[in-house]
Amino acid sequence: MNAKNIVISAVILFIFWVLLNNSFDALNLLIGAGLAVMLSLLFCRSCNVFGDVKLTPAAFIYTFIYLFVFLGELIKSNLDVAWRVIAPSLPIKPGIVEVKTSLRSPMARMILANSITLTPGTLTVDIQDDHLFIHWIEVKTADQQQATEQIVRKFEKYLEKIYG
Repeated sequence: MNAKNIVISAVILFIFWVLLNNSFDALNLLIGAGLAVMLSLLFCRSCNVFGDVKLTPAAFIYTFIYLFVFLGELIKSNLDVAWRVIAPSLPIKPGIVEVKTSLRSPMARMILANSITLTPGTLTVDIQDDHLFIHWIEVKTADQQQATEQIVRKFEKYLEKIYG
């Protein structure tokens, strides 16, 4: 039994419980905490989803920084795609580029791939070891190093601090 996975799962479930119920009533919080612990014990005894997560103050700070960086990239890319729709004369040069990540944790790679996919204009097509294949709405470079810098590094530098 991995206590770290159970605790993190219970905390996440409890946060969702509070957000969904929108109530800070003592009984409601007690029921939510009990359900979160029970579900975590039931389903996360043998899972290792959060095994690579660092539980340090720095990791928590970098998690919040990462969320703001992701939000900024999300807004920026949404505006870019919206502008391309409004002004169809803007160039698009779609293609698939290969980028390389230095992340070792499977969870960190999954979060990186999902972050890339969630920002409009890019889509993670495949992951093979430390290589990601990204569909890019406007391929600015076919060079792996430059594509990695433009697509991956902005997320990766924070995920390295969170997942090691």
